[in-house]
Amino acid sequence: MKTACALLATGAFRKIGTGATAALAVLACVPAPAQEYPSKPVRIIIGFPPGGATDLVSRLMAPKYVAAFKQQFIVDNRPGANGVIGSDLAAKAAPDGHTIHLATIGSLVISPAIGKVPYDPLKDFAPISQAVALQNIFIVHPTLPARTLKELIALARAKPRALNYATSGQGSPGHLAAELFKNMAKVNIVHVPYKGGGPALTDLVAGHVEIFVAVISTAMPQVEAGKARALAVTGGKRAVALPDVPTVAETGLKGYEATNWYGYLAPAATPRAIIERLHKETVAILNLPDVKKTLLNRGIDAVPSSPEQFAAHIRKETDKWTKVIKEAGLKAN
Repeated sequence: MKTACALLATGAFRKIGTGATAALAVLACVPAPAQEYPSKPVRIIIGFPPGGATDLVSRLMAPKYVAAFKQQFIVDNRPGANGVIGSDLAAKAAPDGHTIHLATIGSLVISPAIGKVPYDPLKDFAPISQAVALQNIFIVHPTLPARTLKELIALARAKPRALNYATSGQGSPGHLAAELFKNMAKVNIVHVPYKGGGPALTDLVAGHVEIFVAVISTAMPQVEAGKARALAVTGGKRAVALPDVPTVAETGLKGYEATNWYGYLAPAATPRAIIERLHKETVAILNLPDVKKTLLNRGIDAVPSSPEQFAAHIRKETDKWTKVIKEAGLKAN
């Protein structure tokens, strides 16, 4: 049997009467209001494997979403290509609010500037809110004879291409931070991209790579355990979680700064009412004292924003880093 919506679409409702019958047919075609959202579990796609900062943020937020919406929110790890695989999956998901995406500067700005990606980061998503801002950090294996960034620079200059540095992927914020470091410090170290921060950290601790340009939250447990040595953070100021670790600029590379951020988006055609509901709850969660404290203890700042502010931030960062990437000559492998 055809639904009332199908009958209306074909004009067949004229054959089944008018008045109340036709009115019911029209109502059957009206999308469910935002108050009824979500009607099934919501998937949170992240473009990295478990163990990294995106996974940490997502799994901290997910139960808070469950409490707010009275529905399941399931973290879906889709690693690969510096988050591009996850972003592409999210961009092509049904625009009904049941798929949202915690995206990074890597998949929204850096990878599109370095090479072609299968989505338009400015047109294929509906921003919900920026979520967090965080720094990267240069860490090394404890056996490496470099206790400061200056010593690492001296070692790298003495042995060109002898040292390897890990990142969470080609075109990741860590990759960009390292390439800026290479250019400013005039050193030649070799990039080893991984599918995420977790696997990269595992190999650093095992001694398979000497250097890892990591997100602070990913690196902190191993730094605190003495299994990795922190040399410098990449932001414009020291991290609250690691106050004794200097910035790269403090070590002598004046003007150096490279920060990282994540934010929530939905597929572009998601109804505005649903975006507004997601935005309201996302901001409320990010402002919860326990969430802010947990994030800060891992070197992450909660930075909720309006959808319009987040969209403007993405455009601003695209303009900024596209220029930097072009000047640095970075290209996709």
